[in-house]
Amino acid sequence: MNLLNIFTRYPDQEACIEHFERVRWGDDPHCPHCGSTHVARKSERQKIGRWNCHGCKSSFNVLSGTIFEKTRVPLQKWFMAIGLIVNAKKSLSSCQLARDLDLTQPTAWYMQQRIRAQMATKQGEILLQGIVEADETYLGGKWLGRRRGFYRYWGPSHTGRCP
Repeated sequence: MNLLNIFTRYPDQEACIEHFERVRWGDDPHCPHCGSTHVARKSERQKIGRWNCHGCKSSFNVLSGTIFEKTRVPLQKWFMAIGLIVNAKKSLSSCQLARDLDLTQPTAWYMQQRIRAQMATKQGEILLQGIVEADETYLGGKWLGRRRGFYRYWGPSHTGRCP
């Protein structure tokens, strides 16, 4: 999905929260603290997406327990950051992400670290099932001899030796 699609699908914070509620809970919202399904929306108009749990008497939102928890960055920028990181050919620096999304560099770095950590968890592996296509992948390296004692990773190995 490109940035234009993200921007048109999720034009504001409310649209992002509605989408995230559908993806995370579907038709069965539950408390992230106790797991109770006896929950109800808060009636306060200024706090969009807040829920009350009647089991543990806590207040929560759909972002509780996720990488978006306690963030001040709008969800639209988070979605765009995920799109930029996933669609980057090699990698994306935090400085470039900060320029693209009009953020400070430390904020962009923090977002990158959270997104990458989530991609590395077991939950990220659930999405990659069946046939997965990976373009421009290099395995191994070019052997430079015993004197140097290490491999130089310039591209595919022609000798078939791997470290």
